[in-house]
Amino acid sequence: MTKGILKISLCFIFAVVSTNLMAQTDSNLRTRLFDEGWSFKLDSIESGPEKPDFDDSGWRKLDLPHDWSTEDVAIQIPDSIVGPFYRKSDGQTFDGFTYGGTGWYRKSFKLSKAEEGKNIFIQFDGVYMNSDVWINGHHLGNHPYGYTPFNYELTPYLNLPGQENVLVVKVRNEGKNSRWYAGSGIYRHVQLTVVNPLHIDIWGVNVTTPEVSETSAKVNVATTITNGEKKDEDFILFTQLFNAEGHNVGKGESKVTIAAGETLETSQVLMVENPALWSADSPNRYTVQVEIQQKAKTVDKVSLPVGIRDIKIDAKNGLLVNGKPVLLKGGCIHHDNGSLGSISIEAAEERKIKLLKESGFNAVRMSHNPPSSVLLEVCDRLGMYVIDEAFDAWKKTKFQDDYHLYFEENWDKDLTAMIHRDRNHPSIILWSIGNEIRERASDEGLQITQMLLDRVKVLDPTRKVTEAVCDFWDARRTYNWEEHTPAIFDILEVGGYNYMDEKYEADHEKYPDRIMLGTESYPSKAYEIWQLLQKHSYLIGDFVWTAMDYRGEAGCANTGFIKGKQRKTFVQWPWFNAFCGDLDFVGNKKPQSFYRDVVWDRSPIEMMVQKLEVPEGMRYYVNDWGWPDELKSWSWAGSEGDTLQVRVYTKSKLVKLELNGKLIGEQAIADTSITALFNVPYQPGTLVAKAYENGKEVSSTLLKTVGKPAAIRLIADRTTIKANRNDLAYVSVEIVDAEGNLVPYADDIEINYTITGPGEIAGVGNGNPIDISSFQQPKKKVYQGKGMVIVRPTGIPGEIILEAIAAGMDKDRVKITLH
Repeated sequence: MTKGILKISLCFIFAVVSTNLMAQTDSNLRTRLFDEGWSFKLDSIESGPEKPDFDDSGWRKLDLPHDWSTEDVAIQIPDSIVGPFYRKSDGQTFDGFTYGGTGWYRKSFKLSKAEEGKNIFIQFDGVYMNSDVWINGHHLGNHPYGYTPFNYELTPYLNLPGQENVLVVKVRNEGKNSRWYAGSGIYRHVQLTVVNPLHIDIWGVNVTTPEVSETSAKVNVATTITNGEKKDEDFILFTQLFNAEGHNVGKGESKVTIAAGETLETSQVLMVENPALWSADSPNRYTVQVEIQQKAKTVDKVSLPVGIRDIKIDAKNGLLVNGKPVLLKGGCIHHDNGSLGSISIEAAEERKIKLLKESGFNAVRMSHNPPSSVLLEVCDRLGMYVIDEAFDAWKKTKFQDDYHLYFEENWDKDLTAMIHRDRNHPSIILWSIGNEIRERASDEGLQITQMLLDRVKVLDPTRKVTEAVCDFWDARRTYNWEEHTPAIFDILEVGGYNYMDEKYEADHEKYPDRIMLGTESYPSKAYEIWQLLQKHSYLIGDFVWTAMDYRGEAGCANTGFIKGKQRKTFVQWPWFNAFCGDLDFVGNKKPQSFYRDVVWDRSPIEMMVQKLEVPEGMRYYVNDWGWPDELKSWSWAGSEGDTLQVRVYTKSKLVKLELNGKLIGEQAIADTSITALFNVPYQPGTLVAKAYENGKEVSSTLLKTVGKPAAIRLIADRTTIKANRNDLAYVSVEIVDAEGNLVPYADDIEINYTITGPGEIAGVGNGNPIDISSFQQPKKKVYQGKGMVIVRPTGIPGEIILEAIAAGMDKDRVKITLH
């Protein structure tokens, strides 16, 4: 950073002043969404589209964010089917059999007279991947990484107000470049920032809280300012802090002089009395507003939400948030949003985090890349701790076309962009510099680890740094865990362990000051790991792989019948879904989520049933990331007389099972388990499990046989939403019997949908990991009696009517009001 002439006179006012927040803060005066009115072409055109006079009249019109890999583009490609799936995709199981290729985007726009003489920047929150950007034929740059934000200044190349400007983006998703579904295109928001030559930089406000208690807090606001004028400028930097009610709880004023063409950073300290502290349980937020004022006129202004909170981590006390111990109940998540693909729309990101909170999670690990800025804002607002992760690869390749091609030239730019964009989010408690890095135990890998950590500490010294370490790679690289791992954990501030919970206690004996974190774990080990977390303060949390089903790594959690000692990891077509989530592809709870409810004391008892007839010469196999193929159901038509396996999950020590009022068995549960297993001959009726402590019944749960499919039921998560493109209504689809009970064995009923009013069907889906039909056609089969329709407004207020019809079923409809 170039330092200019800096003359500062500080005057801090620590008083509570009644102020209207909305009147004082308008964070978007200088920045607006630039998502509407784009043209798109999926093509390998090599020249022409970047030229302003290129004829794009035949291109498809669309709004951003956009992901062409989730669309029905594959119908134009040989050897594909209707939908986004392409059997000959570069990534195969890893990208979920989806098409990449080259896409072009174009947008025309004109400046207003008021924007003349301003500095204008284009901001991209994420483009997958390898993007090139032109303005009026001038190449602005190339950005290879598909997950980090970036921006370019347009000012020197723009035409006069009233004249047309043409912005062009080329996106290349080529080769085998990802171990999961990445999507393709400009899949996150684009913004246009218009500022005066004297302005606050993009991501130029950095808020930290170095001293926090229940009675007071010190809030440090560091602001980076650029003077693009040809002369020195004097101004007042005026900073205010507002609470959730809009009251001003702190002010700071600085007299500043900055030389022509220079950039400087200046800091102000605000003291807050009796702060409302941020945590996942109480996500209280404030708003910081920073203004540049000259002659009582606002030249530039930025406002952003922040949280006041204190994070301390050590091996003796564990993780303390605002002085209170916290265990991270974590889940790893990828960036995709089910049937929408990788598109980042506010309502989709909010629903994801809300569902995870409702399932007991208090933390997410962004695997294995920076998420959208929208998702982090949701985590701040709803209350969710975050590990923000930078890279899945450094210099050593995992796939031939992955980030290792760009690491050496781009790591600093990408790491800096991630931290500068994300550092003001109170939800972020750790930075992760990598995941399962192949060279991490080599001399070069250790040097890179130190280099990345040192850079993080310069960019943000307030948070600790971790990395997800896995001994899978040791066997492949002939590294010895005991010899090589201490060196990397000596560098890292928090040791991230992937699938190595059996090493926790032994490692602690050798390295008592090491802070440990389960950065990935198998779902089947939830109970054992939770016992360790409650026992040892040096273990601060665990992150299951994964919290929610995602596209790609197809069949990672497959189950089935195999011969002998064969071990299956990934399976082939038509699997497209990893299927290892606690929640399924459309957000429904899966059996492991109910199990976790018992582990985390959210439920005293749960019961699941599995139909298991093992063919001769075969054995039933559950992948390490998988779960038995069980259902919360006692409806197994055609299985009368067959023996079913019933699992009861409870922390009570005795379980009794009754079928149609008759006791059919009881079982004591060992101290090392929470599972009672029964083999029960099936007959329709009511199955009841009762849990006992000291001879007294303390909890129970039941399953009842339901009737035949009779009707469709639609349930919208919200029946009133905003009339803009960034809102969505998620409509659950259920097949029910004549009494309104869900029919969980209904798998093959296809529902046809019609929509009227100012809305569209943005996606259809279900939890089936092998249903490779379209996500965008107005029809879809249900899975285990359930489906999903995502409704998106077109931008006009009014009413949307969604209707669902299926052969032999009573239809249903739901009304959604747009305002």
